[in-house]
Amino acid sequence: MTIRLAVTADIPGIMQLVSKVVPLMRATGNLQWGSDYPNPEVFSNDIAQNQLWVSEIAGKIAGVTAITTDQDPEYTDAGWDISETAIVTHRLAVDPDLQGKGIARALMEQAETVAKTRNISILRVDTNSENKATQALFPKLGYEFSGEIGLAKRPGLRFFCYQKLL
Repeated sequence: MTIRLAVTADIPGIMQLVSKVVPLMRATGNLQWGSDYPNPEVFSNDIAQNQLWVSEIAGKIAGVTAITTDQDPEYTDAGWDISETAIVTHRLAVDPDLQGKGIARALMEQAETVAKTRNISILRVDTNSENKATQALFPKLGYEFSGEIGLAKRPGLRFFCYQKLL
């Protein structure tokens, strides 16, 4: 497995991965993603900011995540001070055909590497309240549950927030 910064040429493969993930998310009641989000424009913007990472196995996109410093204003509802710089993981997805190979773990570890490289000691992530897989994963990686929030950009959904201090 290789973890690297994404390039524009990766977008079709990323969107193919997303098209496989969204129906499975929706089948479990997780309505966080749909036909409108995430989209090629979102991923293009991430690439332009050098914050989109992919995992490759045998030359195929196996996973994707944005490793950013973007914090939603609602994060304050989880007790977080968003004036503090933090590495925030967004848009984490793994090809359903390749789950169980440590891809999500590797991408989350890449967020930690980015944080250390940039001398940032706070890691944050949020996940849909219906996403049982990430709710199991984040504590295994040392993240602590911080609280539940709503996001204006995804009305009607609830999100669980997790934080790790380095």
